[in-house]
Amino acid sequence: MLLPLALGSFSWPQSQPATPAATGFLYKSLALDNETYAYCVFVPPDYTPERAWPVILFLHGSGERGSDGLLQTDVGLGHALRKNWRQAPAVVIMPQCRAGQTWVGPMAHMALRCVEETSHEYHLDPQRLYLTGMSLGGQGAWYIAASLPGRFAAVLVICGFAELGQSTGEAAKLAPRLTAVPIWAFHGEQDTNVSVEKSREMVEAIRKVGGKVEFTTYKDGTHFIWDRVYTNRETWRWLFEQKRADSDRDAAVPDE
Repeated sequence: MLLPLALGSFSWPQSQPATPAATGFLYKSLALDNETYAYCVFVPPDYTPERAWPVILFLHGSGERGSDGLLQTDVGLGHALRKNWRQAPAVVIMPQCRAGQTWVGPMAHMALRCVEETSHEYHLDPQRLYLTGMSLGGQGAWYIAASLPGRFAAVLVICGFAELGQSTGEAAKLAPRLTAVPIWAFHGEQDTNVSVEKSREMVEAIRKVGGKVEFTTYKDGTHFIWDRVYTNRETWRWLFEQKRADSDRDAAVPDE
């Protein structure tokens, strides 16, 4: 079986909500499968429902797992937004993976439900839905993007991997489902937590089947390169240039 979970497609509302009461980092909760999940949504201070906004789904790493709904906002993209939110003028959805779990499986489903719930509160642009993840979240980004190849306008993967241990061919299985979406992958060459070879393996597998992937490595970079990526103007310029075509399909890809 290629993916542990077949992720169902999620819908966007036909009518748009009224002006929300608050902007900034907003604490939210989601009831799903007899569980309540806390998550956070960042809404730019200049948000207005008069136009559709880009939306970013951010998947954190292993160190931010838990149930408080806040820890994941103080690392990676959340940290970059606090420094200069104007570089990423988008609604950013930050779910939190439960302890001991990964973004492959039920937590992936939960993350997508957070996007769906947010789309009922804010005027989001389905053609500009972006996915990014770092470390454990990078693995989640590869798997979720492969499960929904027509859903995302672009994907940013930081020190990610298809499988952390000895390779068993997962990268090659995911690659054919990742050829149509623009991807930019990043990795530090001095990373001792997740070897840079894990990103190379994924990038080479996608290129082998005809996909195009931007790949940046930092010679002096360790595992903790996400601040360099998320505070780089070029990262955001590239990301927001990408837009999903109206003809792209939203259907989920079933398990094999």
